Amino acid sequence: MNTIRSVCVYCGSSPGRDETYAKAGHLLGRSIARSGLRLIYGGGTKGIMGAVADGALKAGGKVTGIIPRFLINREATESALDKLDELVITDNMHERKHRMFEKSDAFVALPGGIGTVEEIVEIMTWGQLGHHRKPIVFANIKGFWDPMLSLLDHMSAEGFIHTAQRVKPLVVDDPEAIVAAIMVAGSSVDAPTEGVQSVIDKM
Repeated sequence: MNTIRSVCVYCGSSPGRDETYAKAGHLLGRSIARSGLRLIYGGGTKGIMGAVADGALKAGGKVTGIIPRFLINREATESALDKLDELVITDNMHERKHRMFEKSDAFVALPGGIGTVEEIVEIMTWGQLGHHRKPIVFANIKGFWDPMLSLLDHMSAEGFIHTAQRVKPLVVDDPEAIVAAIMVAGSSVDAPTEGVQSVIDKM
């Protein structure tokens, strides 16, 4: 039984220097919508964030934006936020991340900055601790995540990722192939919400 009903996308609130990044965001948003899945994202209406939401909305998809109150005028415009069919305004970043986790059945990291890295690494950390087994994807657009993937391999080789079998993110180059990869991974996954204490004790 496939447990995937929603996909969380982490990405930059700016477009980056290569227009391919925003295009990939738009294609991913459209793909999520056409697959009948709900997009969960950080609520921004600019940059790659805006492209993902726009792609999903134009394809008739359901979109949930989750944004801290203090970022509304920095990463979004109120008129654009009105187009979302669900908007969750949080008090802080911590609450935003927790709500995104709760509402999502899978996670995708498109190109982005420090915030994007922090978000996907936290999800990987929770996976390592046995808190969930939800699919995690690096959307490796034009090799954007190659340095990050090399770092993960280096940390594992140096003995700092002790439960590497619990953290096996998918790496997909084509934004239109991401949903299919998630659905395959999700078909064999149950996603517990509680941590596995025996794993946590080893950390």
